[in-house]
Amino acid sequence: MQIQHTIPVLPSENIKRDVAWYKEMFDFKTLFADHMYAVLQLNETIIHLQWHANTPNDPLLGGSVVRFVVNDIIPIYNDLLNRGLIEPIQFARKTAWQTDEIGIYDLNKNAIFIVQWL
Repeated sequence: MQIQHTIPVLPSENIKRDVAWYKEMFDFKTLFADHMYAVLQLNETIIHLQWHANTPNDPLLGGSVVRFVVNDIIPIYNDLLNRGLIEPIQFARKTAWQTDEIGIYDLNKNAIFIVQWL
């Protein structure tokens, strides 16, 4: 089996708010959005947001993790830093697993990593 790409579906307590966050943070474009579900795209990357009430019957499950692999992390780091969206401490260089990474959380505690393989 060859996996061609991944489309993560992330829990969201507020679709409208989170669509705006992904647009501000990464320039994702909205392909579809209503109050329960959204489909966002940036170049060839697509993510989905699905509304959850964050109650015992409909938990957010503590958030998810997404890793976006890029060819050149430095321009992304500089852009996010210049816009005041991250702090320098969020950039991990030369990790033990041979990556440079920027780690952030979205508004629902989903961990977002931007990764460049060394």
